[in-house]
Amino acid sequence: MKRKTDLRKSWSGAGFCLAAALFAVALVSSIFAGKAYARDNLSEASYCSFVIPPEFVPGQEKGLFINRDHPMESSSIKYDLYDNGLDVIHTNREKAAMKEAGTEAVIADESTSLTKDIYQETMAAAYNSQYGQDVGFTVSSFDKITVDGYPGYRIASFYQTADEEKIYQTVYMILSKYRTFTISMQRAEDDDCEAAFEECASSMHVH
Repeated sequence: MKRKTDLRKSWSGAGFCLAAALFAVALVSSIFAGKAYARDNLSEASYCSFVIPPEFVPGQEKGLFINRDHPMESSSIKYDLYDNGLDVIHTNREKAAMKEAGTEAVIADESTSLTKDIYQETMAAAYNSQYGQDVGFTVSSFDKITVDGYPGYRIASFYQTADEEKIYQTVYMILSKYRTFTISMQRAEDDDCEAAFEECASSMHVH
């Protein structure tokens, strides 16, 4: 009987972890990547590539890769691209209309000023609101990185809802002039996939 109970708990945790992975990437993209306006000091890029470890297979959501032993294993990798659309060439008439409407493209660099405190406070509030409880969202490390000359962040965090395993999440956010690439790797406390995540991270390239 205990084995069946543990199995049901494992399946429940796997489903929670997967849902949390999708929520995490959507949240990061909407809150932080969405502030990534065109930057004159950065090069353009079309996409980010990386190797998906053999333990992971495509999920039902676009850009989602789940452990091949899902739902017994709940680890996941999610890729998302945010395009600010400012590389679209407008006609003079369109530019004039945008200026008149006050919707001209703004050149700013808000995403490169992201800090650990801003990320911690914003994500914690969003997770607590999403799950209706204090999940103890904590940023354990916040590092600025460079991938093929493009700046970005590597952010490791964890959180835990009532009656569920602790969830560990590592987000890579890479910035280019018009596009922000976000790769989120997430696992439950008992998932043994850290080596696979490191393999994936070491293979990242921006093109």
